[in-house]
Amino acid sequence: MDDQRIRALHVIPSLSLKHGGPSYAVRAMARSLAIADVDVTIATTDDDGDNARLKVLIGEPVREDAATLYYFPRNILPYKISLGLARWLNANLERFDIVHIHALFSFSSRAAASAARRHSVPYIVRPLGVLNKWGIENRRAFLKQISLRLVEIPMLRNAAAIHYTSEAEKLEASRISDEVAVAKSVVIPLPVEIETGNADDFRQRFPQTSGRRIILFLSRIDEKKGIELLLDAFANVRRQVSDAVLVVAGNGALSYGQKLCQHAKELGITDAVIWTGHLDGALRSGAFAAADVFVLPSYSENFGVAAAEALSAGRPTIVTESVAVSEDIRGCDAGIVVKNDSAELATAICRILSQPNLASRLAANARRLAAERYNINVVGRQLGDLYAAVLKSRRE
Repeated sequence: MDDQRIRALHVIPSLSLKHGGPSYAVRAMARSLAIADVDVTIATTDDDGDNARLKVLIGEPVREDAATLYYFPRNILPYKISLGLARWLNANLERFDIVHIHALFSFSSRAAASAARRHSVPYIVRPLGVLNKWGIENRRAFLKQISLRLVEIPMLRNAAAIHYTSEAEKLEASRISDEVAVAKSVVIPLPVEIETGNADDFRQRFPQTSGRRIILFLSRIDEKKGIELLLDAFANVRRQVSDAVLVVAGNGALSYGQKLCQHAKELGITDAVIWTGHLDGALRSGAFAAADVFVLPSYSENFGVAAAEALSAGRPTIVTESVAVSEDIRGCDAGIVVKNDSAELATAICRILSQPNLASRLAANARRLAAERYNINVVGRQLGDLYAAVLKSRRE
């Protein structure tokens, strides 16, 4: 193995960009590992959210950027069950040196762990932040408690390591179970890449932002993201900063989106809230470039990919204490950390919009933080070292 490239298989339930951070993160991890001379293959399903399917080649290798991808049909929507994926894992897993499993409470995760044990291949589990109080109590709570005892904890017990992306995620997970608390683990942040954006291109695509100061939220439209909190705060901001506009970029369940629009209407801010839908590529980077301040007011984030992207783009950033990168942000004076409180959030937004020197200082520190901790080269070396350490311990 010392003179060979490590062959790593990554398994994730879906690579649909509709699912936000996890899909971006796996692709970025593949690029970072390529720099560390690791061959990456990704196995996933054709899930594209709800009842939609990705238009991809099924069951055949597809080269995408730094990885070889295999897509398999999603047979059943809940837990994204894919029998084709399970068969492929059983038949092919022995070709790999190590398996990196992304997600828990998922069919693909259990199938990958079972196949890995069967073929005596070490596996690492990245929980995607689901081992926290908010997720356990607010998403299929009863089923999760049963699955946690019967499936997830045994899977974690047999893992070569649990990959947390922040100390906050690790701490939360340790409170779920004593077995999880003592399991072998490592904290490695996610690699973040963002192209230099063109603010003018974004403003031309959304002319409502012309001549306005932009408060940007960019993430999935989901209850845990604290968007109602942000709308309440923005109503307060608008009374103090008349030229401010709130850009909400992302997609999610239609019914929840309608509920948010109704809430904005009740607050009297409909004319100043722009719902862009999902943004990708140049429009995504352009949104960051155009933003005067980025806000992620989540109730639970094991990392916070969008916040890390904003830091990398040099945007003054506001996050709640529940966003895991908040500790990095606070420690490096790279943004403002607030409680899940609309008044406190509004005050932080107004501070940045009204104090250019503060905004400039936060922006400079944000770029420095991202370069030191989330850079693709830095994270690639850490992941490569993790794989090498796991494989070395197996040989000893």
